[in-house]
Amino acid sequence: MTNHTHPDLYLLGGVSPKLEATLADRFTLHRKDPPVTTRAIVGGGSSVVDATLLDRLPALEIIAIHGVGYDGIDLTATKARGIAVTTTPDVLTDDVADLAIGLMLAVQRRIVANDRAVRGDGWQVDLARRASGRRIGIFGLGRIGRAIARRVVPFASELHYTARSAKPDLAGVFHADIASLATACDVLIIAAPGGGATSHVVDANVLGALGGDGILVNIARGSLVDEPALVAALQTGTIAGAGLDVFADEPAVPDALKAMDQVVLSPHQGSATVDGRAAMAALVIANLDAHFDGRPLPTAL
Repeated sequence: MTNHTHPDLYLLGGVSPKLEATLADRFTLHRKDPPVTTRAIVGGGSSVVDATLLDRLPALEIIAIHGVGYDGIDLTATKARGIAVTTTPDVLTDDVADLAIGLMLAVQRRIVANDRAVRGDGWQVDLARRASGRRIGIFGLGRIGRAIARRVVPFASELHYTARSAKPDLAGVFHADIASLATACDVLIIAAPGGGATSHVVDANVLGALGGDGILVNIARGSLVDEPALVAALQTGTIAGAGLDVFADEPAVPDALKAMDQVVLSPHQGSATVDGRAAMAALVIANLDAHFDGRPLPTAL
């Protein structure tokens, strides 16, 4: 980096100690009450940067997101102000897709519940569901959705998906809406972006369409699922189980979900591998360095 003036940077959300140390070498870090001279923000995929915050930071030039989600960023306001926004795509795709498969298998084969039983000196096996030969549906065919699609092929008797448009290169059945998708599949994997357009898209009707033998897996955003409706569907047997890496009000997780053996819970760890987080951090730094050096940004929105 050729600019050694240590511009003010607002650290909005937690990052790894290594990334924070690297940022501290380049910037003057602020974890709260950022000054009006702040020129950069580093946040996570769930960070909120609204017009009110932008009005407080007239010198802001770039928002570097440590993740792929940006539904908390007011893109209309950033564009109007000429503020660059970057994310860290691709480098976490495989890790999130892997976790989706892990949750799918863990729920169907009762891996967590049976682990708990063995640790409690139990040996009684509650019969699980066969994981192979299932009709698997994916809601959202972006980078992560496509990576999940590649992984589910060995398990799926049929592959179904919903996206903005049909994908001729994908050997699956296209559904224009999530209700049709849920009706057609046994396992529904949520992999679409958050934001107003997808808020509570998985509601009581969709869960009813998924049915009593159906499994829901969500590695996208908690906002896509009507969480009270999901709790009710699980309690009443409307669906058979769920594997959840994301929640409506993180880190708060409803006690009702914690109490159910047919639910596998994960602390929003989709990208939480040593390899993935290192690559994400490197891409955050690469975007910041490029901006302050006047070079094209590697992964601008």
